[in-house]
Amino acid sequence: MNIQERLRWLKQEIPSTVKLIAVTKTHPLPMLREAYEAGQLIFGENKVQEMVEKQALLPKDIEWHLIGHLQTNKVRDIAPFVSLIHSVDSLRLLKEINKQAEQNNRVIDCLLQVYIASEETKFGLDQEEIKNILQDKTLKTLQSIRITGLMGMATNTPDKTQVRQEFRALNLFFEELKSGFGLPGFTELSMGMSSDYPIAVEEGSTMVRVGSLIFGNR
Repeated sequence: MNIQERLRWLKQEIPSTVKLIAVTKTHPLPMLREAYEAGQLIFGENKVQEMVEKQALLPKDIEWHLIGHLQTNKVRDIAPFVSLIHSVDSLRLLKEINKQAEQNNRVIDCLLQVYIASEETKFGLDQEEIKNILQDKTLKTLQSIRITGLMGMATNTPDKTQVRQEFRALNLFFEELKSGFGLPGFTELSMGMSSDYPIAVEEGSTMVRVGSLIFGNR
């Protein structure tokens, strides 16, 4: 199948209520243009520099999501155009995003990244750290960001039962926060990739981040 056919198939597989984010990292511009021409308007990038370079050369109605780790000194590069940052893992980073969004006269949507996998990973917050951020009085002063939900990555394992349990636990935590903190616009749960998106969708995901199933293996 070509990119257009893969996208058509995926959009039949994924409920219309779930956003499909095409993960474009390391893929060349012609492939991204092909996806765009097939109607895909949401692209996700892992690295800031690659996102900036591609955004400058592609149509401006594309919605760019930063899904990889973000360093505070890189926020200014994407603040003029990024639609959603999936990988916020500290209050310090939220403050910097707010600062750069304010300078660009924008409000930037953010997801808090939750550590849910059983394998070692460098990034992500535990549930207590998430609650501490949401309870921090400083948060109310940050008028140029909006926390719209959570993001999580399951363990890279063939054990589908474990993956389901991790996604289910994240969804339960998401619902707990949604009801307990009364955050306006707290509606997005970003979980699921090419290998596990069907389970993620069944467990409540509102966004799936799919790369290889659209563009092929790198």
